[in-house]
Amino acid sequence: MLLKTFGWSFAVTAIGLALAGVLWGWKGLAIVGILSILEISLSFDNAVINAGILRKMNAFWQKIFLTVGILIAVFGMRLVFPVVIVAITAKLGPIEAVNLAINDKEKYEHLVTGAHPAIAAFGGMFLLMIFLDFIFEERDIRWLGWLEKPLSKLGKLDTFSVVIAMAVLLITATTFATEVPHGGGDKSATVLLSGVAGLMTYLIVGGISSFFEDKLEEDEDDEDGADGADGRDEAGEKPVRGSSGATVVGLAGKAAFFMFLYLEVIDASFSFDGVIGAFAITNDIFEMALGLGIGAMYIRSLTVYLVRQGTLDDYVYLEHGAHYAIGALAVILLVTIKYEINEVITGVVGVALIGASYWSSVVRNRREAQSGGSGSEEKSEVTSGV
Repeated sequence: MLLKTFGWSFAVTAIGLALAGVLWGWKGLAIVGILSILEISLSFDNAVINAGILRKMNAFWQKIFLTVGILIAVFGMRLVFPVVIVAITAKLGPIEAVNLAINDKEKYEHLVTGAHPAIAAFGGMFLLMIFLDFIFEERDIRWLGWLEKPLSKLGKLDTFSVVIAMAVLLITATTFATEVPHGGGDKSATVLLSGVAGLMTYLIVGGISSFFEDKLEEDEDDEDGADGADGRDEAGEKPVRGSSGATVVGLAGKAAFFMFLYLEVIDASFSFDGVIGAFAITNDIFEMALGLGIGAMYIRSLTVYLVRQGTLDDYVYLEHGAHYAIGALAVILLVTIKYEINEVITGVVGVALIGASYWSSVVRNRREAQSGGSGSEEKSEVTSGV
């Protein structure tokens, strides 16, 4: 199972490292290896979030995520995206931007890092909305009940998460963005526009995907009602449903398409800090794309592994930990508009939160096993020990 799931990642790693050694020698080999580890450590929580969404989709769209999605992740976000950013910010043509990335790496690095406030504001707001919508949602299982219970009550107010996000954006624009280091000057307007764009992207893509998902579930409920009063079909069987309410065949059609787009935007937001952080190691776009691409392959494989193993069902606090890590990453991105934060800190925070949620899940499972599987919601809230 492990080899089947991670086989492609192992193969890409071997080929990628061999290619790096041939093209750039031992130094290039080391850089690509370091970048791969950097990407994995920064995006581990991304795999958990992706798994929570991917398990709702049918087999066809899961394959699309693993094929077309990985091409977008590796070549789109890790190679093309930085060049596009340079072309937009420097008002250059695509060919000029590519030529700059290849032949004038120092200037290319300067332009990409100069665009960091806009990138951080967009990605930070998108990730913050994911965290806020999760933390304000009423749910049966809570990890940090003392925090999540009162926040879920506040979440009953419509658009409360949007109000909080806008308040955070205003504070960021009027504090961190007023004096950007390294000659950046006042980037308040840029941060405001980019942050609003990130917020709008979340509302549009996430809203459309949720709309089609809800519509699909309503259609399935109508079909169940047509089959019989108790939802049984002509053979007397009830359709099996997962925790999300969708049937086991998973989302398809428009619902799956917009869910796929939502996944790709999430992946893009997670990749921002990795792409910017990679410049601390190299300014060669090909070394960067290869190293980060290898890391992205492992995140995709880990996502599939979590889905196929049903890990999120067995360890119920993992999604909580991943969302807290997203919230932390969102705050870190916004803070880095003014202050430099080492990527190691970002990775450690994410891994620590997911590790804590995993251990809390293990403790919960042990206690439920000892009590015969009967436990109240209040018990599930205190089993974490966090």
